Amino acid sequence: QVKAFKQVAGKVKLELAQYRELAAFAQFGSDLDARTRAQLDRGARIVEIFKQPAFSPVDAEVQISVLWAAQNGFFDGVEVSDMVNANANLQEFLLTRKADVLKRILDEKEITDEIAGELKAALEEWTKIYG
Repeated sequence: QVKAFKQVAGKVKLELAQYRELAAFAQFGSDLDARTRAQLDRGARIVEIFKQPAFSPVDAEVQISVLWAAQNGFFDGVEVSDMVNANANLQEFLLTRKADVLKRILDEKEITDEIAGELKAALEEWTKIYG
């Protein structure tokens, strides 16, 4: 596993664990504060990100970019029910318009501060187009 995957995977694992714990708790009460609701929604979005069509592998650098986007709130404005579409749209955007950023992730095998800045700019551009 490349370092970039480790950089995003640790936080994703933690967020998914918190999501599962909150989801189990939320079953017993319907009155949730805004912060708890936001955590539940983000966890549901992350779960949706992991869904992909069978026999359609996704390149590591694309997966890393999508997970980084989720961690940094770029999917927070997307409805959970639209996450599969948004994810596919982001992947296509990255592959067709931001291949240079993906190549840097692939070459450097980690998300440096410079790459994080490029990813942020790319995702802000995608948000304007998609959102």
